[in-house]
Amino acid sequence: MQAAATRQRAEQLAATLPPLLVAAERIAATVAQGVHGRRRVGVGETFWQFRQYQPGDLATAIDWRQSAKSERIFVREHEWEAAQSIWLWRDDSPSMHYASGGAPCDKAERATVLLLAMAALLLRAGEFVALLGLDRTPTTGRGTLNRFAAALHQETVDELRRTSSPPSERLPRRAQLVLVGDFLSPIEETAAALRLYASRDVKGHLLQIVDPAEEDLPFTGRTRFHGLEGEEAYTVSRVESLRAAYDDRFAAHHAALVDLTRSFGWTFASHRTDRPPQTALLALYQALSGEMG
Repeated sequence: MQAAATRQRAEQLAATLPPLLVAAERIAATVAQGVHGRRRVGVGETFWQFRQYQPGDLATAIDWRQSAKSERIFVREHEWEAAQSIWLWRDDSPSMHYASGGAPCDKAERATVLLLAMAALLLRAGEFVALLGLDRTPTTGRGTLNRFAAALHQETVDELRRTSSPPSERLPRRAQLVLVGDFLSPIEETAAALRLYASRDVKGHLLQIVDPAEEDLPFTGRTRFHGLEGEEAYTVSRVESLRAAYDDRFAAHHAALVDLTRSFGWTFASHRTDRPPQTALLALYQALSGEMG
C-alpha cells in the first residue's frame, strides 16, 4: 500500500517537472531583462583542486596529465572558481507542502520554481552552481539546469531526504549559499544550522516562503488545525480571538530571523506564494550580486 502511494506521488511529480522548468526559465528570462550582466573575475593562477569532468566543462580545463593516471578525465580548478561557487538549497519538508485556498500553489512548488529560476540566472552569467547536500562540485553549462530539476524531483520522492534544515557541508571559502524554505522551525534550530556556515566564512542569503494564511490567519469560527510534521491536531472554538496574539508571534519570529541573518552578515527576504515570484527572484539575485560583484 505504501509502495503504491509512493509510486503515485512520484508519477505526479514527474508530470509537473517540465512545467516547473518552463515556469522557472520564463521567470528567469523576465528578471534577466531588468538586471545587468555580471563581470566575472579573470582566471586565477592559484590551484584549488582536481575534480572529475562533467558535461558542460570546457575542454581547455581538462588536466591531461592527471587524467592519464586513471581511467577518468579530470578538470583543474583554480581559486577564482572556488570563490565564485554558489550553493543552492530548498526545504522540502512536509510543512512546505501546504497551500491554503487563497494560494496558487504550495510552498514547495514555489520554492522549487524560484530555486531553478535562480540557477538559470546564475548559469546565464557563467557562474558555477551546485545543490547543497546533493552535489560535491559546482558546475556550469546548459545541462546543469535539467540535472538540478531531476535531482530536486528525486529528493522530493525520497522522503528520507526531506528535512527542514540545510545539511552541514564543507564549502569552499568565500562560497555563497542560498537557502529557500519557510523557516518556521524554532529559531534555535535555524541559528544552529546557519552558525556552522557563517563560522566558515560562507556568505548566505535566506528566502522565506510563506502561505498567505500563515501570515494572515484568515479563518473564523471553530477551526481544527492539523500538523504536517507529526504535531497533534488542535481545535479552536473561535479562532479570530487568537488573531492578535498570532500576529504578534508571527511578527516576532520574522524579526528574529532578520536579526539572526544580520548578525552573520547575511541577507534575508520573505515571499508570499500569492505574490509574483519575479519580485522575490530579482531581490534575491541583486542581494547575491551585491556580495559577489
